[in-house]
Formats: sequence, structure tokens, C-alpha cells
Amino acid sequence: MKNFITLLVFFCFCTIQAQFRVNYDKKDKFTELDQQRFSWGYFIGLNHFNFNVHPVHQNQLNPTGVGINSYGKFNVYSDNKLGFSAGLMGRMKVSEYFDLFIQPGIHFTERILHFNHIEVGKTYNKPDPNNPYDPHFSSGTFTATEGSKTRAVKSTYLDLPLFIQLHGDRWFNTRPYVQAGFGYMANLQSNQNSQDDNEDGIFRLKSNNYNYQIETGISIYFNRFRLTPSVKGVFLLNNELIPDDIDTPQIWAGSVKSLKTRAILFSLKFE
Repeated sequence: MKNFITLLVFFCFCTIQAQFRVNYDKKDKFTELDQQRFSWGYFIGLNHFNFNVHPVHQNQLNPTGVGINSYGKFNVYSDNKLGFSAGLMGRMKVSEYFDLFIQPGIHFTERILHFNHIEVGKTYNKPDPNNPYDPHFSSGTFTATEGSKTRAVKSTYLDLPLFIQLHGDRWFNTRPYVQAGFGYMANLQSNQNSQDDNEDGIFRLKSNNYNYQIETGISIYFNRFRLTPSVKGVFLLNNELIPDDIDTPQIWAGSVKSLKTRAILFSLKFE
């Protein structure tokens, strides 16, 4: 989040600089694009997806609150690998300074969840489905291995956002803008309907998600196309977590209260 704010301030600074430079009567390029009622394009870019993790303090299945240690620090955290994004764009001109954009895209990403409270070699009881909240009953035991401490979460998000864009005047064949909107995001690798859970090495997420997005960038006009470097923040509104089965040790999903995706995307748009 701090990185996104820093990038947003940087782009705003560039926008202000562009607005107050002298034009020197340079010829405007590709002016017909701004006059079109409808236009289209595509984008490619890199993404940085991560989880905003809220660990469990305490509940009936986890009376000791394994999501947070005795020093008040999170036992569960996530890190990520750089991912790839691509998609299409459709624009409808509303007025001289406002446009509507639809930007369907697909994002490939991988995140690693670390469960530091799990001890290798320790035996954990499996709750009894008939008496899940009574520690005196169990349906068996599970012995943790080194692989039990991490879960690789691969995701392919199909993103369908709708934006309203506010852009400034053209200067030196550049045009700054900011846009915001809401979107639907389907996780095609969610494992939501999988019969396996974390005891089998499968971390399950919800398939259907909703988000809001904020983006800023500067369009650069050439003779036959417009190139737009941009940075965008994506913030999921719903909890993506699916609990483990009741007879699975509550040391994975049971130690997390909620997971919400946060992402930064760096894109190059071509129109």
C-alpha cells in the first residue's frame, strides 16, 4: 500500500509538470482519436499481487489464537512472485474531459503463505465432526512436516472492471489522467469446489470476487497510435478465504480470519 501511494504521488507530480510546461507550438499528433466516440486497444504489464492477512486471535476451534504469537506478532504472512497481466480496452467518450472505459483482462500470479506457528514433527489433533469444539474428542492426528509450513497459492484472475476517467489537456502530445471504478474478478484457480483441503496441500479460495480500482498514467501520442504507461491499485472487497473441513487440524485456514487481495499493476496500453 505504501509503495502504491508513493507511485501515485510520483505520477501526480509528473502530471502537474506536464500541465504547466510551455507547448512551443508543437503539432498535435493523432488528434482524431480524441474525437472518436468509441475506440479500442489492448494492454500488457506486470503485477504484484499479495494477501492482506487478518489472523485469528481466538475462537472455539483455536482457543489459543494460533494466528498471533505471544508477542502479538502475526504467525501468518504472505509473499509473492512477480506476475503477468494482459487484456483489452474499450473507450466511450462522454465529454471533453470524461471517458468511460471497460478493461477486461487476465492476471497470472503466485503467492506463498507462511504458517510460522506450525512446528515440524509436532502432532496435531483432528477435530471430531460430531464434537468439533471439544478438545477431548478427535478423529485422528496429523504430524506436521516441513512442507506443512507453507502453501503456494497460484491464481488466474479474470478481471472485468468499469472505469470513469478524468483527463487533462494535451501538452507536448501527452495527456495525464486518473480513473477509478469497480470490477468483478473470477479466480479460475480458486479450488473452491475441491474436495481436498490444506491437509492434502490444497489452499482453497473463493471463485467470485469484487473489487475497486484506482489508476493513473500519462498518455503519449504518436502519429498512428497512443501509448499509455500506467500504474493501478486493485483492492478486493470480500473475504476470499474458504475454511478447511471440520475434521482437518485448524492450523492453516483455521488460523486466518480473512484474506483479501491487494495488487499493484504496471501496464503499457496501446490504442
